[in-house]
Amino acid sequence: MKLYRFITGPDDSAFCHRVTAALNKGWSLAGPGSLTFDPVQGRVICGQPISKEVEGADYAPDMKLSDW
Repeated sequence: MKLYRFITGPDDSAFCHRVTAALNKGWSLAGPGSLTFDPVQGRVICGQPISKEVEGADYAPDMKLSDW
């Protein structure tokens, strides 16, 4: 099965650590990252798509993808 996630968050070190942790759990970058500015909160928001191949498991809509 192939899993997909889109990690989002403020442009800070915590966001980078979340992406790094996912990469170290076997996830791969699934495209370019993105940035947008939130004028209400006055900060930049990052997004990074990631994906992961998992053998021997079937997808279910109630899966918590961050556990994989």
